[in-house]
Amino acid sequence: MTPLDATLLAEIDAARDELVAFFQGFSRIATPNPPGETRAAAAFLGQFLSARGLDHLVIAPKAEWPNIVADTALGRPGRHLVLNGHIDVFPAGDPARWTHGSPWSGTIENGRLFGRGTADMKCGTSASFIAYALLCRHRDRLAGRLTLTAVSDEETGGRWGTGYLFDHHPDLVRGDCCLNGEPSSAYTVRYGEKAPLWLVFTIKARGAHGAYVHLSDSATKIAADLIERLEAVTTLAPDMPAAVARNLAEPVVRQALETGLGKGAADTVAQVTLNIGMVEGGLKTNMIPSECRVEADIRLPVGVPKARVWQMVREIMADFPTATVEEESLPEEVGANWCDPEGEMLQIIQDTARRIVGIRPAPVITLAATDARFWRNAGIPAYIYGCAFDLVGTYDESVAVEEFLNVVRVHTLSAAAYLRAE
Repeated sequence: MTPLDATLLAEIDAARDELVAFFQGFSRIATPNPPGETRAAAAFLGQFLSARGLDHLVIAPKAEWPNIVADTALGRPGRHLVLNGHIDVFPAGDPARWTHGSPWSGTIENGRLFGRGTADMKCGTSASFIAYALLCRHRDRLAGRLTLTAVSDEETGGRWGTGYLFDHHPDLVRGDCCLNGEPSSAYTVRYGEKAPLWLVFTIKARGAHGAYVHLSDSATKIAADLIERLEAVTTLAPDMPAAVARNLAEPVVRQALETGLGKGAADTVAQVTLNIGMVEGGLKTNMIPSECRVEADIRLPVGVPKARVWQMVREIMADFPTATVEEESLPEEVGANWCDPEGEMLQIIQDTARRIVGIRPAPVITLAATDARFWRNAGIPAYIYGCAFDLVGTYDESVAVEEFLNVVRVHTLSAAAYLRAE
């Protein structure tokens, strides 16, 4: 352990209550997307920086979806590391199903902090802010440049968040490496991820009185047939690069996926998956539906390009002349993304996590998409290390307080190692 590491760990321990209170305060601000209103939370994060004398920018292509960016030059020239997190979170669902108060209570009970978005990803975003503040305090002992980004449009694709920063502020985000705190579990560090292909199908029919089935087809019945046919995309086999195939076949990696992401994850990561997230059709029970809307979430593993899935979808659509399809994901993304599974920062994270947590996380491809893809698609390595994933999107989502502090420790020391001048 270096002298700087020892100093940073001591500062984290000394500020434990303050850091937990910051995470708790952030978690208490509702930021569900949709609708994506994040101004209050962005102001809260900005105040954290301002209170420590750290300048930041508010970049808001949409007023209600501000992005926070802070940037600092360190003690001498060196590499550029970007910390990335998001402010928006999943919708909370029925408040009555949250057993620790409201979805935004921030209640701490039995060592866990409860609330929507605590795991995905207010834990990781809080860790990025804390790491940035601590490292800026010791900037003279580090080399290079450190940038902090917190965006408001991750859950709905990133057009107005990280994607906007890449398009309009590339000098801020196109660093040499990105460190992201999305949930990963202590057992994995993520070097790549499956790509989302979000498709919206609209089926139309004449419609009629529900008793007069001889007059019109049913848009919802057609949709049901289409949904069944779409399962065919899950049969597409990947043609993976050798390095990725080798990594995902390693027993330690398969075990880490099963432990961190649930039984079955080791096989799922290499498969095309289909989730029918939304089905909406009809006006009344005794009316034949004239329209039905189906939203499909298809996830593409490394080795299955988007064009290959589109070809199969179009072949299926040929049998459904009253249906149309549009893509809601970013069309310029052609498939899954990945970077070096043996990269320098990945190994730094592994070594740091083993010292802090006692677990050396295995390098894996993740099932869900994150903003780390913007860096990887630009040829910049991006790695993810965060809290457990198993409660993301559930009622009573929560993060263990000690787990949060460990994420802070691993991020801070990993970033310091990457930027070290001594």
